[in-house]
Amino acid sequence: MAFNIFWACVIIGCIFASIAKASNISDVYPPLWKESPGQFSDYKIENGKYIINFWHYPERLGTYKILLNKTAKYFAKFSPENEQNILWGLPVHHGWQYHTGRLADPTQHTDCGHKSGDRLCISVDSWWADLNYYLSALPFLAAVDSGIMGISSDNVTFLPPSKDQMNFCYNVSSCHSSFPEAMKKWNEFYQHVKSHSSSFDELLEYLWAAHVSSLKVARKIFQNRLKYYSKQEADFERSWALFVDYLAPPNFPTTLIRTYEFQKELPTRMLVSGDRAPFISDFSGFQNTVLFALNLLHKVHKYTVILCSASRCASVATLNIWKSLLGPQTCTTRMAGELLPIAPPPC
Repeated sequence: MAFNIFWACVIIGCIFASIAKASNISDVYPPLWKESPGQFSDYKIENGKYIINFWHYPERLGTYKILLNKTAKYFAKFSPENEQNILWGLPVHHGWQYHTGRLADPTQHTDCGHKSGDRLCISVDSWWADLNYYLSALPFLAAVDSGIMGISSDNVTFLPPSKDQMNFCYNVSSCHSSFPEAMKKWNEFYQHVKSHSSSFDELLEYLWAAHVSSLKVARKIFQNRLKYYSKQEADFERSWALFVDYLAPPNFPTTLIRTYEFQKELPTRMLVSGDRAPFISDFSGFQNTVLFALNLLHKVHKYTVILCSASRCASVATLNIWKSLLGPQTCTTRMAGELLPIAPPPC
C-alpha cells in the first residue's frame, strides 16, 4: 500500500514540477472555446425550452462556457479574470479529450469524431465521452437547479444519443431521479459557491466530492466500452479513473492554468499496440513518466486488491491512508517535502 502512495506522490510531484516551469502561456483555453456558445440564446429553442445537443462538441463545450461565465462573480474574490474558477478543470480536460481524438467512435463503425469524417461529433461509444457526460450534464443541470444560471429548471433539455438512451439523463428532474446522490453533491457545491464565507479549499473539497460521486456512477455503467480500445489505451483509461481517486483527497486545484499545464503531461494521442511507457518516442519525458507511473499505480493497486480480498482490506485501505496523510490541506501546501521526503524519479 505504501508503494501505491509513493507512485501517487510521484505523479502529483511531476504535475507540480511542470506547473512550476510554466510561463508566458498564450492560449490555455480548450479547442474552439471562442467559437462555442456562450449564452443560452445561442442554442435552439423549442416550446420555450433550450435544446442542447450534448453529442456535438461545440454545444457540449458551450455549456461549460455558460457555467464559467455565470459563476465568475463568485470566484472574483480569489483572482481577476476568472482564472481561479475551479470549474475550469472540466472544460480544459474535455478539450484535451477532443484534441487527442478520444471523443471519436472507437469501434470505427462510423466517422463520428474522426478527422476524416464529422470531427465535431461526440460518439456515444466513447468511454471518455460517456464519463465526461456525467461531468458536464450533471454539474450544468445542478447549476440550473441551484439558481446560479438564471433560468427555470424546466427550461433546458438535452438531446439523447443514438443508442443506450437509458444510461443518461436529459433535464433537471430526470437527473435527480436517475442519479440522486451525484446531483445532491453538485447542489451542495453550488450552495457553498454562493456563500460569501466559503474558502478556496472548502470549495475544492465540495467540488471533488461531486466529481468523484459522478465518476463512481459512470465508471460502473460504461465498463463495457473498454473493449473497443487497444489494450494500451484501455489500461490507460483504467489507470486514469483510479488516479482520480488519488487526485481528489489532496484537493488538486483545478484552476485554468494549473489544469492546462497538467494536461500537457498526458498522452497527446490515442495509445496503440506497441506503445510502452516510458519508451514512447513521440512523447516527452514528462509524458512518459506520468503514463508509466499511472499504469504502475493501477497494477500495484489491482495486485493489492487480490492479496487483500480474503481479509477485506481491499483498495479503500490505501486511499484511506492517502487521505489521512493529506488531512484537510491541499496539494499546494503539502507537496513541498512532507509527502515527498525524497525526490521522485525525473519527470
